[in-house]
Amino acid sequence: MLRHAEAGLTTSEIAWRFRRSPGHIRRVLDLARLPRTGSAPAGVSPGSLRPIERCVLRARESGADFPEIAARMRRSPGFVARIAELATYKLQRGAG
Repeated sequence: MLRHAEAGLTTSEIAWRFRRSPGHIRRVLDLARLPRTGSAPAGVSPGSLRPIERCVLRARESGADFPEIAARMRRSPGFVARIAELATYKLQRGAG
């Protein structure tokens, strides 16, 4: 869309090509022109874990086993184990 706009096409022409409304095209172009904040941070902080990952790790730290956590979350013990493994991997990768 940016290329078309920079080539001099009107928003109506771009909208016709993409089968969208001119208002939609204007919003997309406005958002595409916003400055970006930069690249994502290299490390993973505990705050960047997903809520389910934080919940599983907190339950494991308090001594709960996978079947117990799984029953609380209405998930399988295998699913909870995979979530814990992924969360631990994320934290180790961020610390190293």
